[in-house]
Amino acid sequence: MEKIYKAGIAGASGYTGYELVQLIQRHPLLEVGWLTSENSAGGKFSDVHPAPWDYPLISLEEGMKRSDEVDVVFLCLPHAASIGPVKSFQETGVRVVDLSADFRLTDQSIYTRWYNTPHTAPELLSQFVYGLCEVNREQIKGAQLIANPGCYPTSVNLGLYPLAKAGWLGHHVIVDSKSGVSGAGRKAAVQYNFNEVNENLLPYSIGYRHRHIAEMEQVLNHVGTDVNGNNRQPYRFTFSPHLLPVTRGILSTIYVSVTGGATEAQIRDLYAETYANEPFIHLLPVGQMASLRHTTHSNRCAISIISADPTQPDGPDYIIVATLDNLIKGASGQAIQNFNISVGLDETLGLL
Repeated sequence: MEKIYKAGIAGASGYTGYELVQLIQRHPLLEVGWLTSENSAGGKFSDVHPAPWDYPLISLEEGMKRSDEVDVVFLCLPHAASIGPVKSFQETGVRVVDLSADFRLTDQSIYTRWYNTPHTAPELLSQFVYGLCEVNREQIKGAQLIANPGCYPTSVNLGLYPLAKAGWLGHHVIVDSKSGVSGAGRKAAVQYNFNEVNENLLPYSIGYRHRHIAEMEQVLNHVGTDVNGNNRQPYRFTFSPHLLPVTRGILSTIYVSVTGGATEAQIRDLYAETYANEPFIHLLPVGQMASLRHTTHSNRCAISIISADPTQPDGPDYIIVATLDNLIKGASGQAIQNFNISVGLDETLGLL
């Protein structure tokens, strides 16, 4: 008889916590152990979400005391709020998948730069595995501490990983990303209210200002070499995120130059080979554009490869479009995928 695992979810009243509970209902070997909510402790899950599950909500402090009741804890907490709980759970030996940014970056000085606060547990950074499943699968196997990637970086890194690994990705990368409003979380500020977002398109933190750039640099600057086998210069990112008037989904349009004279056919073959056995990568055929509808409410990432205008020699060579659901592949679905891989289960359980 296969083992049934139990999960604790810290921050179950937020969107990613809600998605995790829904995904666990579909998982044949994972059950809810306990749920925490700082604002609704003492109530029920069905009090804060339109769901049929009456799981009791407890405080995070009680959840930390009950770590022996679960096999994995999913931390759906705000940035900088996961560090204390991670210390507590790590000491008890329970597996942790952290959905915040607190342990995604391996260099504490980079964390401080982008998040404007010092990291108070730098000794744990090296113990975490960055949970980009299609890139770090071998490191995730057996991992006890997993940092779930950000939603924007997941789309960009999966969209560019084959080119970077092959050494074909040009130095300057321009990324235009658009995200649904749920990416701002459930406790959103005024600018995310319906009247502000509806029939509007808002760019924010554009250029080299958004903190998710650090994850793109961390992944892509450390895979492969250039076409001559040499260490290359770090990529230069121009990243322009926008807020879409939709609930969920991310669409990243990425403008790249390709070194070494690779043809579109060679690039397509490269992507097909890289992602041949990946259950959640949907490489679209020639002429088909990745859209939000290819991936919303799923754990898939859809990728299109488009040749740019050959009459513009100084422009980008190719345009890569990558889409995903920011709440699933960009958060809770990838967290389940990470858990499955880490304990040796079929990584598609609960996700297909």
